[in-house]
Amino acid sequence: MYALLFMGDTHIPTRARRVPPQFLKVIEENEPYDAIFFTGDLESGEVLEWVNSIKARKHCIVEGNMDYLPLPQFCIVELGDCKIGVIHGHQVYPRGDKKRLGVLASRLDVDVLVNGHTHSPFVEARVINGKSILLLNPGSLTGVWGGGGGSLIPSMMIGVLEARSLKLDHFELYKGSLRRRIFNIELPCTS
Repeated sequence: MYALLFMGDTHIPTRARRVPPQFLKVIEENEPYDAIFFTGDLESGEVLEWVNSIKARKHCIVEGNMDYLPLPQFCIVELGDCKIGVIHGHQVYPRGDKKRLGVLASRLDVDVLVNGHTHSPFVEARVINGKSILLLNPGSLTGVWGGGGGSLIPSMMIGVLEARSLKLDHFELYKGSLRRRIFNIELPCTS
């Protein structure tokens, strides 16, 4: 069983001042994690230090189009039978195009592709070249606007991966209250 944290697009300090304290509490209460997937656009070394300070075996943090930090363009982590990759998302156009994200996931040979850039969360299964792939976008941790709009609602995801089953908790901060939706997903892991 693997505990996972998915977040990104903080844009601190240019568009937001801080991570909402409600999320800080949820993140801390669920430590430690086996892996953290951060979709980029941290924008500051302080945010990078904070993400790296969260207790986890693996920190998978990628460079966003607004980052000038020494980060990779993508990161792949193998957990049990599953390969999970993370990118920012500016690699595909139009922004958030799920077909092109699926093609990129296929090229990276991952079962799950985590991306950001849209600032709007989604969970969607796709079939690309006969292979099922799960696309995840945790949205913006601070709920800031993005180049394509975005939901403007702060959000993140916490998951528990067990064998080929992913229980995903999607958290949103709506009008000061924490909302939670749960997804139970069977993954097509092939590793």
